[in-house]
Amino acid sequence: MMVEKVRLVIIILINIGIGLNAGLFFVFSTCIMTALSNIRSDKGISAMQAINIYMLNPFFAIVFGGTAFLCIILIVIELFYWNGLSSILILLGSSLFLIGTISVTMLFNVPLNDSLAKVRTDTSQSTIVWSNYLIQWTKWNHVRTIAALFSMLCFILGTLQLYK
Repeated sequence: MMVEKVRLVIIILINIGIGLNAGLFFVFSTCIMTALSNIRSDKGISAMQAINIYMLNPFFAIVFGGTAFLCIILIVIELFYWNGLSSILILLGSSLFLIGTISVTMLFNVPLNDSLAKVRTDTSQSTIVWSNYLIQWTKWNHVRTIAALFSMLCFILGTLQLYK
């Protein structure tokens, strides 16, 4: 069936996208933010400001936004071509990615990044702002990481169920 082939291709592409996102978030949570927190605040702020500028590139946009777009398409497919437990797991995986990764990014990480972009590193307040940023941004990044990993697990289990 054509729908099943399209579904499988979309699931594979979503898993690749979620895997790339989960890996990126994981590296930030376990390495990058720790490294930035252990250097002088002015250097950490400057580094994160640069990261936030260069993160906005076509490759990241395709992986981040494209995965979300494919999740929305797959939700529609699953609702029209219901396949029991497989569809439940795939809908759960899509929802986890859209809510736990995309929404968390837009509601928490991006506003924190936007605020940090305005910080001047030569002020006495910058150290306090940086300390708060590190705590809040990393906390929400942990949420994104966990959501992406569980989302990927749901897609894997849903795919296995689909072809059982």
